[in-house]
Amino acid sequence: MQPLDAWSKRRKILVDYITPGRPSENGLIESFNGRFRDECLNEDWFTSLEEARRRARAWRRDYNLRRPHSSLGNIPPSECAAKMLGLAHSKS
Repeated sequence: MQPLDAWSKRRKILVDYITPGRPSENGLIESFNGRFRDECLNEDWFTSLEEARRRARAWRRDYNLRRPHSSLGNIPPSECAAKMLGLAHSKS
């Protein structure tokens, strides 16, 4: 038994895996993975694991803080979160 299987069984957690060959069952993460691969990982050769990590962190910061997302009305996630927090604080 694999460690995840044993851990989830002990905690009575059902792990529901995606059907092999059916990435459309998890379209959001597949879309993100493709974007990350195209825009970050495939851009350059990395000379070390640390360089790859550094570049991935920079891409993630840009993706989450500065880059507009169409699903959020073409604003960055950080701006969307700030607006939501402002709404939450103004209601209380």
